[in-house]
Amino acid sequence: MNKPGLYPLKFNPVLKDKIWGGQKLKSVLHKPAKSNHCGESWEISGVPGDVSVVASGPLAGTPLTQLIKTYKEALVGESVYRKFGANFPLLIKFIDANQDLSIQVHPNDALAAKRHNSFGKTEMWYVVDADKGASLISGFCKPTHKEEYLSHFNSGKLMDLLNREPVQKDDVFFLPAGRVHTIGKGLLIAEIQQTSDITYRIYDFDRVDAQGNSRELHVEEALDAIDFSYNPPYKTTYNRNLPEVQLQTCQYFTTNRLVVTHQLVRTYSTCPSFVVLMCLHGNGSLHWQGGQVPYKTGDTLLVPAQLEQIKLQPEKPSQWLEVYVP
Repeated sequence: MNKPGLYPLKFNPVLKDKIWGGQKLKSVLHKPAKSNHCGESWEISGVPGDVSVVASGPLAGTPLTQLIKTYKEALVGESVYRKFGANFPLLIKFIDANQDLSIQVHPNDALAAKRHNSFGKTEMWYVVDADKGASLISGFCKPTHKEEYLSHFNSGKLMDLLNREPVQKDDVFFLPAGRVHTIGKGLLIAEIQQTSDITYRIYDFDRVDAQGNSRELHVEEALDAIDFSYNPPYKTTYNRNLPEVQLQTCQYFTTNRLVVTHQLVRTYSTCPSFVVLMCLHGNGSLHWQGGQVPYKTGDTLLVPAQLEQIKLQPEKPSQWLEVYVP
């Protein structure tokens, strides 16, 4: 039996209710959330237990892991398949913080492999929307070390050591593994990260769930993961007036921002991997040799590595994040 040809793939979002979640994933990004506390929409995931499933077209109903096993480098790219095999290397999310998330940190590759047989978690945030006065935490506000950190933590003064940044729409933050951070109340974020769901929760503002239980903290585990260095500025600077600009590149991913007001052709013949396209605003259609698919605000598409060219045809001006593995 012949396998269907590859095409730009949309997946059913994996929605996750959170104690800090809200309603913007539904109201702004059109996600089918059923609760008023939906905090995360996993757009493309290969995380065991939360593997994305194709939403439409001839491959509808197929899990991402099965797609990689079937199509191999044609889907993810030769170098990606050689390095990661059937493991999809990125986790793509939208996050709605109706309240502050916990203060947390993620392990690097070496620590995650040793403790969890997992990848580490380097990530970046793109601010899709921000309430007036919104802020987030990224890194420390001054040079520090483990002993000073523990002194502040044990005396209830941890927040005095942390760097809080005011945040506006279209701000970008890169968070290498080891950087202490949290997303603040009132932020709608697009998150690109390594495939990992390992989080060490340091402090949760003494919150309890509906049953009166505090969430688990990982104070000891976090100590070995924290990077105590002081590396400002923490906010990424880029030219916001350019229609195409690279926001971030590291060994795990490259992310560009595209502002599309007229027909735009993107050629991926030299791109070493698949391409993920996240539509932050706008609507229209995406065309490739063999077909077209409509898009709207909140849609995420996986362009297979074997598709060398696409065309974006906006009906309304559109803003995209374009992500690939370098």
